[in-house]
Amino acid sequence: MHEDLKARVSYLRGFTEGLELGEDSKEQKILHRIIDLLSDMSDEIEQLRVDYEELFEYTEAIDEDLTDMEEDFYEEDDEDDDFLDDRLGGYDEGFSIECPNCREIVVVDDNILDQESSIEVTCPGCGEAVLVDDEEWYEDMEELPEMADEEKDDQD
Repeated sequence: MHEDLKARVSYLRGFTEGLELGEDSKEQKILHRIIDLLSDMSDEIEQLRVDYEELFEYTEAIDEDLTDMEEDFYEEDDEDDDFLDDRLGGYDEGFSIECPNCREIVVVDDNILDQESSIEVTCPGCGEAVLVDDEEWYEDMEELPEMADEEKDDQD
């Protein structure tokens, strides 16, 4: 396209010189200025085209890099999920607790709650207890329905 614009401007330049209007005529001066303006515009359009192509190539490179980074990031998440799945026997079979001391996430297997003895889960990072089941909470839970029934009776 640029070559076409340059060729057209050159054609107009040659055409106006062939008119033989005279070097000092007002018409000849105006035509030369218009043709100079068209030539400058053609050069600017060519520079914009070059800049656009460079920007397009740069954007494509950034897009490819971003795609690679996304793939690497999500592959790491998949590996972390696989690690947790292996550790828990399935990601859906556990829950997580944040350690109040070091803020590390501790994943706990649901099956641990089925034990009849007291339970204590410690943080692997700092050794702080994050879950303690000394069976007192279970007794408290059993009292809740009785309390709710008593409150209902009081309201009636």
